[in-house]
Amino acid sequence: MSTGLPKGLVPLLSASNFVIGMGAFLVVGMLAPLARDMGMSPARAGWVMTSYAIGYALLSPLLVSLTGRFGRRRVLAAGMAVFAAGCAASALAPSEGALYAARVLAAAGAGMSTPVTAAVAAGLAPPEKRASVLAMVFFGLTLAQVLGVPAGSWVAYAFGWRAAFWLVTGLAVLAAVALWLRVPAGLRFQAVTLRDLGEVLSDGRLMLAILFTASFLGAIYVPYTYLSPLLEETMGLGRDGVTIALAIYGCGAVAGNLAGGVLADRLGPGRTLTLLAISQIPLMALISTLPWGLPSALTLFVVWALFGWSFIAGQQARLVGLAGARAPVALALNAAAIYVGAAVGAALGGWVVAAFGLRAVGLGGAVAALVAVVHIALSLRHPPVDRRSADA
Repeated sequence: MSTGLPKGLVPLLSASNFVIGMGAFLVVGMLAPLARDMGMSPARAGWVMTSYAIGYALLSPLLVSLTGRFGRRRVLAAGMAVFAAGCAASALAPSEGALYAARVLAAAGAGMSTPVTAAVAAGLAPPEKRASVLAMVFFGLTLAQVLGVPAGSWVAYAFGWRAAFWLVTGLAVLAAVALWLRVPAGLRFQAVTLRDLGEVLSDGRLMLAILFTASFLGAIYVPYTYLSPLLEETMGLGRDGVTIALAIYGCGAVAGNLAGGVLADRLGPGRTLTLLAISQIPLMALISTLPWGLPSALTLFVVWALFGWSFIAGQQARLVGLAGARAPVALALNAAAIYVGAAVGAALGGWVVAAFGLRAVGLGGAVAALVAVVHIALSLRHPPVDRRSADA
C-alpha cells in the first residue's frame, strides 16, 4: 500500500463527492416543480429521492465487494461514469417509473465511488489525522449543499427539472475524466471480497454501530426532503427564496462537516455523536413552528445543518477504528446507511405529510431523532469486540 497522501488527491476526491452530492440531493430543491410537472403529490414525488436511496443502500456494498480487487482509479472513474449515465437517463425519463429506474442507475455509480474515496483517504492518512482528512474528503459532499443543491434548485425553477439533471450529467463526465487522469495508477489496498461483506453483515455489534448513520440521517430527512414545499406553504417563498434557504442550510452543513472532524479528534467520536444526536430533537421540533421572520428562519436552518452535518467524520473515524482490516467494507456499508436513512426519512416524512400535513414534518423528525439518541447509547454500550482506535 502507498504511504502518504499524494499531492492534490484529497481535493480531487472531495470534488467528485461534490458532484455526487449534488446529483443525489438535487431532488430536495426541485421537489415542488418536479411534482407539478409530473402530476404527482409532494408525498409521492418524495419517492424520487427514496428510489435513489434504496438503490444505493442495496447496491453499494455489493459493488464495492465485487470490485475490491480492481485498482482504485478504475473503480472511481467507472463509478462516476455510471453516475453520469444515470443522471442523463433521469433527464430523459418519459415517465415516473423510468425516472425511478434512472435514479437507481445513478445510485449504483455513486455507490461504487463514494465509499472508495473514504477508504483511500482513511488508508493513506496518518491515524491522528484520519478524522480531519475524512472531513476534507467529504467536504465536497457538504459543499454540494451550499452550491450544488441551491444551484440545481434555481435551474429547476427557471428552466425545468430536466435541465438540472443535465447540469449534473456534464459535471459528472468531467469528474470521471479527472479521476482517470489524476488518481495514481495501481493504487490498491487489501482486497475486499463478498466473504468480507458477509463477515461484517453477520457482526451484529458492528452493524449496530454502522446503522447509527441511518437512524441519525433518517431523522433529518423527515423534514429535509420536504423543505421546498414546506417553505412554499408556510413562508410563501418561490424560486429565489427556496434557493437562498437551501444555500444557507448548505453553509451550515459545510461548517458542520469541518467542525465535526476537529470535534471528533478532540472529544472522541462517541461523545461527539451523542451530543449531535441530542441536539437534533429541539432543532427539528422548531421547524414545525414556522412561519417565522425570514432572518430567524434562516438562522434556524444554519444551526440545524451545523449540528446535523458534523456527524460524518466522527462516525467514519469510529467505524475505521472498530472494523480494523474490514474498514473498506464497513465504510461502504456506512455510505449505504446514509441512503437507508434518506430513504426511510423521506418515506416517513411522506407519511407524516399525508397524515398530518407539511407543517408536522419537524415534529416527526424530532421523534425520529429521539430514536437516534437511544441508538447511539446502545451502540456505545455494546461495541464490537475489535475496538482498536475506538473511543467507545
